[in-house]
Amino acid sequence: MAQSPSASNRRSTGPGNESRTKHTIAVLVENKFGAFNRIAGLFAAKGYNIESLSVGPTEDETVSRMTIVTEGGDQIIEQIIKQLNKVIDTIKVVDLTFESFVERELVLVKIHSTADTRSEIMQIAEIFRAKVVDISQRTLTLEATGSRQKVDAIIKMLKPFTIKEIARTGRVALKREFHGEV
Repeated sequence: MAQSPSASNRRSTGPGNESRTKHTIAVLVENKFGAFNRIAGLFAAKGYNIESLSVGPTEDETVSRMTIVTEGGDQIIEQIIKQLNKVIDTIKVVDLTFESFVERELVLVKIHSTADTRSEIMQIAEIFRAKVVDISQRTLTLEATGSRQKVDAIIKMLKPFTIKEIARTGRVALKREFHGEV
């Protein structure tokens, strides 16, 4: 699902009546011991909140990609980006928020189920293109991927069946490439 700037990203105003926006920031870092801790420590030391953080290797085994979702006004985000660029292991920082990008999130949801509710839960899974990845006498575990909105929606639909556990990955995102770009 492509994201672009929209009113849904805008939040209430913060100090000084500055508009707060959710930002998706991609950070390429050297795949070295302690790099993750230095980035997370930067957010903690400055009092910045991380809503979502995903980290994994890239096509180059010496580089990891971090996708960080945070919220703040223009000055706060500018400060975060400057601070991220100062971290020794940082290769590149890109704020994807006002770019066209593709995002996905993965969720595993374990739901209480009975013989009577199992087919209804499976119908919901089918509608959301979720997969049943585990089944027992009393539970179903579903895997769903998509935008944050899609993941939130399937969780909302499953709540009446009693959710036993949820594990979410957080957002991963890549900037879209357009024909003719290099």
